[in-house]
Amino acid sequence: MRCVGMLVMFVGAGCGALADATGVGGTAGESTGGGPSGSRDDPPAREPVMPTTSGVDDGSDDVDEAGFIRDPDGGNPMILCDVWAQDCPAGEKCTAWSYDGSHSWNGMKCVPIAADPDGIGEPCTVIDGPYSGVDTCVLPAICWGANSESGVGTCVEFCRGLEAAPTCTDPNAHCEGRELALCIPSCCPVEQTCPLGTACYPTGYHFECVPDAGGAGGAYGDPCEYLNVCDPGLFCADASMVPGCTGSFGCCAPFCDTRSSACALLDPQLECAPWYRPGQAPPGEEFVGYCRGLE
Repeated sequence: MRCVGMLVMFVGAGCGALADATGVGGTAGESTGGGPSGSRDDPPAREPVMPTTSGVDDGSDDVDEAGFIRDPDGGNPMILCDVWAQDCPAGEKCTAWSYDGSHSWNGMKCVPIAADPDGIGEPCTVIDGPYSGVDTCVLPAICWGANSESGVGTCVEFCRGLEAAPTCTDPNAHCEGRELALCIPSCCPVEQTCPLGTACYPTGYHFECVPDAGGAGGAYGDPCEYLNVCDPGLFCADASMVPGCTGSFGCCAPFCDTRSSACALLDPQLECAPWYRPGQAPPGEEFVGYCRGLE
């Protein structure tokens, strides 16, 4: 996703077409944040966030990029259909669910398609909880990032084609995951135009729209442990980078446009530092930066 506009304060501007990028996104379930490293000479570490509804570690030791727990013995008796082949009866779709009631998808089953389904990228509703597998999305999509209280999420497309060479119909999305492979929308962190309930965060080598798990917290300077507990336009930065940070791990800090003075306007103790090392930014993202404390 190209970031081509100027930043107004720390959210604004525009993004254009998807920039080519390679690499694998973050692994769900890890409790590391994605803020800058402790060295002032290094750009922020591109650590993973958790694509879950809660943004907290569920204790699993083996979780797929899209939030799907893998069987350590190499099989899963609760995979009752093939999400790639979509081999369910007419009027049904193969989707992920939690067969044991846990807060992670750990099986596949056929579920009825809603009578008037929501389209890809549209708001959707889960039935009987975020991990029941039953939702209001079209085939082939799943209601992703659903709020545990309201049940509202966004319809995200399953990857199509072959597992060895997956594709997405949305040019601004990339395929992520294995057992549960989803077309995760790419985004521009200085624009923050992700669907309601999600925000643009760095995951692996991409900026992605993932669930905003911040709740009442997540403002500039608030303590954080996970990248996606910060408000849209901010991320969890290393404590040493945020003046006055009292968090044991880090505090929320804004993205910025390196061509603007937005950071200093927010706090005179801040400067806008480049997100990428020189020459490593994808096309259109050369001006993506983050606010950090002055030396």
